[in-house]
Amino acid sequence: MRLGLTLHLTDRSIDIRELAVEAEQRGFSSIWIPEHTHIPTSRATPPPGGGSELDDEYPRSPDPWVSLAAAAAVTDRIRLGAGVALVAQHDPIVLAKVVASVDALSAGRVDMGVGYGWNREEMAHHGVEYSTRRARVREHVLAMKALWTDDEAEFHGEFVDFSPSWSWPKPVQQPGPPVFVGGSGGPRLMDHVAEFADGWLPIGGAGIRRALDELRSACDRHQRDPDDVAIIPFGTLPDEGKLAYYSDMGIGEAVLRLPSAGRDEVLPVLDDYARFLG
Repeated sequence: MRLGLTLHLTDRSIDIRELAVEAEQRGFSSIWIPEHTHIPTSRATPPPGGGSELDDEYPRSPDPWVSLAAAAAVTDRIRLGAGVALVAQHDPIVLAKVVASVDALSAGRVDMGVGYGWNREEMAHHGVEYSTRRARVREHVLAMKALWTDDEAEFHGEFVDFSPSWSWPKPVQQPGPPVFVGGSGGPRLMDHVAEFADGWLPIGGAGIRRALDELRSACDRHQRDPDDVAIIPFGTLPDEGKLAYYSDMGIGEAVLRLPSAGRDEVLPVLDDYARFLG
C-alpha cells in the first residue's frame, strides 16, 4: 500500500520544501496541504472537531498552490495534493489556470482534493451562500475540467457561465489532474464522486465499509465502474491493523496525518511512519 502524508501547514510549521524532500527520500507517495483563505474573527460556526476554540493553524494556512509549486521545485517524484481545496470560494477560471500551471511545472504530479467547506463566515466573505456550497463545488469542478481539456472551453450553469474561451497551459495530466471529493460518506457526496471525481477522500479514514453501498448505487446511476473510483483514507493515524484493514478492502493508498509543528517534531514522526512503508 502506498502511503501519503498530510499536515496543516502554517507559517510556523516545518517548511513545505524541507518536508517534501524528506518525504520523497523516505519513499512516501504524496503530500497534501489544506486550504483556508482567512478566518473571520467574529464567527458563529463551531470548529469541525468540536469544542469552543478554533485551532491556531486555521488562520495561519498558507496558499496551498503556492506551497505545492514550491514543493514541486525541489522534488522529482512525490505527488502534490490539495487536501482539500475550497473551490466554491474561488473563481473557477482563475483556479483552473493556477492548478494547470502547477501541474505543468511539476511534470504532471498534481492531485486535487476538493471540499464543500464548513466555515459559514469564511464563505460569506467570498460571497458564497452556505446552502449553495455543494452545488457550487460541482459546477466549479465541471467548469475547470472543461478549461483543462477543451481548446475552446465553455460552461453554462447556475453559478458559472462563460462563452467559448481559450486557456493555456493545459495540465500535463489529461483529462486533467485527478479530482477527489473529501468528506464523510452520504448520498449527495457519493453522487458527486460518481459524477465528476476520480475518487473519495474519507476524512479520518472511518466509515468506509458502511459507505460502499451508497458509492456503488451512485456509480450505477452515472454508469461508472465502482472499481475505477479510488478510495484514499485521508488524515488517518496509522497502525498495522488499520492499514491491513484498508489493504484487505483493496485500497491502494492511505494518507497519514502529521502534526502541525516544526521540523524537530515532524521529522521523528515521519521516521516512525516510514516503518509502515512496504
